[in-house]
Amino acid sequence: METPWSWIRADETAKVALLRAFSERPVVVLPPPLHHIPFRAGNVVELVGSSPSAKTHILNQAAINCILPKDWKGVQYGGLERAVMFVDLDCRFDVLSLSKALELRILAVKGSCCDMKRHELDRELFMTCMRRFLYIRCYNSLEFLATLKTMHYRLQKEKETQAGGVYMLMLDSIGAFYWMDRALPSSSSTSSRKNLSLQSMTETVVQEIQRLMLVHPILVLATKSALSSDKQSKTEVSRDLGKWPAEHATKLSGPQSLSHREYMPSAWKCLVTHRVLLRATVEDNGDPKSRPTFSTEWLLPALALSDKFMINNDGSLVML
Repeated sequence: METPWSWIRADETAKVALLRAFSERPVVVLPPPLHHIPFRAGNVVELVGSSPSAKTHILNQAAINCILPKDWKGVQYGGLERAVMFVDLDCRFDVLSLSKALELRILAVKGSCCDMKRHELDRELFMTCMRRFLYIRCYNSLEFLATLKTMHYRLQKEKETQAGGVYMLMLDSIGAFYWMDRALPSSSSTSSRKNLSLQSMTETVVQEIQRLMLVHPILVLATKSALSSDKQSKTEVSRDLGKWPAEHATKLSGPQSLSHREYMPSAWKCLVTHRVLLRATVEDNGDPKSRPTFSTEWLLPALALSDKFMINNDGSLVML
């Protein structure tokens, strides 16, 4: 039987402890435009922007970086080789866009390293990466809560079946059920059950996410729709940022006038560690094929950094 002193006594050196900590909770540099700050497990990154502002596209690029291997058959891909849990709360996720972006990334790396033609896709690598992308769809807050409460078992199972387990938890979009929850009727004051309200729902969601982060080393990436103060009439531009057909594109005269006005309850606001505001602009220069330009603003932490980028027809992100 072990004594308390034997339990307290260190059984590994500081070097071994640091190596173990950094392997379990590695520092990650996300792809542009989130490349300015290194992130690690325990961070909650919020992407705020109106539709469309490339929020889901950025999630896809971060997911690809996570599910790609470090190296495969002698080719360096620089990925984390870890799984991603994508929780679709908007119910509009397009898996085809993700698969096409993954194919293009694989072909681009192979082409630059091995001088191979674009049509020579490694199907085994593609399928291995896609198996690391775990997708869940929720239609209301109760389904979302049920998903979070059972996610510990799911994450533990993935850790046993896949090396390293799940590293990123993506929520698209966290405010999807805001108006539904706000309209919930208040329960009777004599009832012993907890009132179903926007406040209680959000607090329970935050508690479940915090419990998951205590046990599992995960990085949380969440999108959230921003409030627009632009009073000019504008129709929503094409949601598929990889395809920008002129017949479906509508012009926005100048940049979107967005201000970050927090509408989520304070429980969620306190959970967020990083926040980035995204804006979209289409210049009315007479060209019917004009594509939108996206810009970023770091709100948390407040950084004097602003990037501009575009989305090409093939779905690739180009910094300007």
